[in-house]
Amino acid sequence: MGKKLPIVCPSCNSDLKVQSLHCEKCSTTIGGQFELPVLLRLEEKEQDFILDFVQCSGSLKIMALKLGLSYPTVRNMLDDLISKIENLQNHD
Repeated sequence: MGKKLPIVCPSCNSDLKVQSLHCEKCSTTIGGQFELPVLLRLEEKEQDFILDFVQCSGSLKIMALKLGLSYPTVRNMLDDLISKIENLQNHD
């Protein structure tokens, strides 16, 4: 398994920002201060939920079966995730 991109500072738990991007092919480096995309600021389990949801064609019924949970539980998980995404977008 490859290294995971850290999203919070291990010292103070503040959000991390990207400072540079580098092209391995031509060695171009772009510097600045860039926000991480909203989806990358989610926890790994939340990102996995989104990927599974898309692979299930957005079907909560299929998600519930896949996760072994009740439909209302999966619906609540999705609602919580939607709220978190909205909060992250509103703080940009």
